[in-house]
Amino acid sequence: MSTNVLLLGSGGREHAIAWKLAQSPDLGALTSAPGNAGTAQYGENLDALDIDNPQAVVEAAASVRADLVVIGPEAPLARGVADALTAEGVPVFGPSMSAAEIEWSKAFAKELMAEAGIATGRAAMFEDFDMAVAFAHSRGGSCVVKADGLAAGKGVVVCDTTDEAIAAIEASMMDRAFGDAGARVLIEERLHGPETSAHAFTDGTTVAHMPFSCDHKPVFDGDEGPNTGGMGVYSPPGWLTDDDASRIEREVTERAVAALAASGREYRGALYPGMMLTSSGPKVIEFNCRLGDPEAEALLPRLTSDLLAICDGVAHGRLAEVPVEWDDDATVGVVMASGGYPGSYETGQPITGVEDVDEDVQVFLAGARLDADGTLQTAGGRVLCVVAKAPTLGEARERAYDNVRRIDFEGAHYRTDIAAPARVASGQGL
Repeated sequence: MSTNVLLLGSGGREHAIAWKLAQSPDLGALTSAPGNAGTAQYGENLDALDIDNPQAVVEAAASVRADLVVIGPEAPLARGVADALTAEGVPVFGPSMSAAEIEWSKAFAKELMAEAGIATGRAAMFEDFDMAVAFAHSRGGSCVVKADGLAAGKGVVVCDTTDEAIAAIEASMMDRAFGDAGARVLIEERLHGPETSAHAFTDGTTVAHMPFSCDHKPVFDGDEGPNTGGMGVYSPPGWLTDDDASRIEREVTERAVAALAASGREYRGALYPGMMLTSSGPKVIEFNCRLGDPEAEALLPRLTSDLLAICDGVAHGRLAEVPVEWDDDATVGVVMASGGYPGSYETGQPITGVEDVDEDVQVFLAGARLDADGTLQTAGGRVLCVVAKAPTLGEARERAYDNVRRIDFEGAHYRTDIAAPARVASGQGL
């Protein structure tokens, strides 16, 4: 019996999810909302649906006769979309609002980690601007300032000086650069070491770990410039030891799933802790309640199992019955962004060359749309992600950049050092 799926989201992650779901022999109709030019290749897009509105999503799921709803981004989860669907008997891949609090409140995540014995940096939460500034002074300026709520991956500022810390606090709390998400700030000790992304599927009991990956957040080469949603990714990080990988899986991901379940917040979906390998061992930077973007674009091409079966198993609490297997190849994904991103940028620029990439190289579209004539145009900051797979990381990197150079649009910007040998050797990335 075929399964009709409603997929929520419009980024490169959702294009990658749609691409992988479409490979399942059990997929019926795939509907994406709002979707993008990539998801439109696999089914209808509901581009007018407000996916942050629980009732609207419930009605859309009924309209398309969805047997399963897969929620890509974090905002609908934080607004209780999964809860509303569950209340109507619709199976969901994505955690409840209370379980998703592990991402939408950094204060809650810190409390959970403290109670569960999960290693993380020391931090203090502030709702008062003057108290936050005084604390930053006491830290000598070396700290990380984080908006407490969701900020689309941009609410984190790493500070070297007191002036930088105060500016970050002011931008978040006074200027409301991240809206209400920045009304409270977390000021955290600055950790040092290589970073990696740990992902897992879980139904609240069974945990199926994914390969590790490394994201590159700053907009320019050498990790210069402001943070973005992610400018590129590679998998696996060869510098990560088996011992550290096992510790992260056991002492972070599995421990967090168990702690959430013990508190009555059964977690069903993808859980993604961002990790730093410090001199005193792996520590959590933050938790995310969904697949990363662009990490999903690098991970899903390595999945050899049926993603639809996995999502369905998670939603129905029977993940233990579903195979979850990965290949041993390496993947490298390079994001092409609009000029000016993450600041102001123009859209509507024609995109050429996508049709010229190698057949086995994936171009996952994000901020891209088709105009009335069917021409592919830019429609966002991160426009697309070019992902290549090969037996070695070096080969995958060479193939990714060879294909990136075939694609063009006015103002196109991309980093040239994603998975560069020197960076990989030193564990640089995220």
